[in-house]
Amino acid sequence: MEKRELFQIGEMAKMFHLSVGSLRYYEKIGLLEPEYVDQETGYRYYSTGQFECLNTILYLRVLDMPLSQIASFLKNRDIGKIQEMLRQQKDVVVRKQEELKSIEKKITNRLRQIQDALGAEKERIQVKRVKPRRIAWLKDHLAIDSYQSPDFEASIRRLEQGQKDPIVFLGKVGVGISAERLAKKEYSRYDMVFLVLDDEDQYVGMLEELPEEACAAVCFCGSHKDAPAYYEKLSKYIEENHLEIAGFSKEITMVDYGITSDMSQFVTEIQIPVRKK
Repeated sequence: MEKRELFQIGEMAKMFHLSVGSLRYYEKIGLLEPEYVDQETGYRYYSTGQFECLNTILYLRVLDMPLSQIASFLKNRDIGKIQEMLRQQKDVVVRKQEELKSIEKKITNRLRQIQDALGAEKERIQVKRVKPRRIAWLKDHLAIDSYQSPDFEASIRRLEQGQKDPIVFLGKVGVGISAERLAKKEYSRYDMVFLVLDDEDQYVGMLEELPEEACAAVCFCGSHKDAPAYYEKLSKYIEENHLEIAGFSKEITMVDYGITSDMSQFVTEIQIPVRKK
């Protein structure tokens, strides 16, 4: 074959907007071998007859087709086979789109949570309506000062067991005190660890659908170790406003170590379901 009919590897790479390394890798895995290799210089040459093959490779790579499937197709080109490959790849793309939409929602939710925490009025107790929500929960007795301790982390890991995604990709972790112990003004221990799930979250385990509820709530700068004083304030507010406790507390640190190492920026909210006596 006359060399004037051939293109050096650098020329081929430039024409197809590829790196020389990519062409060398395609050769290494048997996807596209040079038409001719000069035994004296080791220079690799490609022919115009290989343009169509390389175009096919690049087209299928744009569709994110695995190189192994492309190699299989090139060895046995068939209309039915390419149709099946494209259908399968379309299914993969649709799944990825759904995953990306879920990630986008999580980013939006997290940004909203951070903004809500930063913009929330601190130290003011109020009764607010909380929308229905799904929670996954685990009964566990933890001392309030055990937050960030191995015991607390162990509870989170137990919530995580059997899940497709780690807890960090699910909702917001919180802790709660039972209505019975709230009524007794016992605030030194938590009775449960829970996870508030986003709409798109899939969770395997004990779930509870909470209806819309009225909650006496307070938002403060600090974390769980600062919570007992705010439970006292909430209890006093509930009594003074002739309300009664209607469920377990939901205590969530909205800004914590996961976002900032500056503890002065931590923001926690406590919600206690209430009803009129």
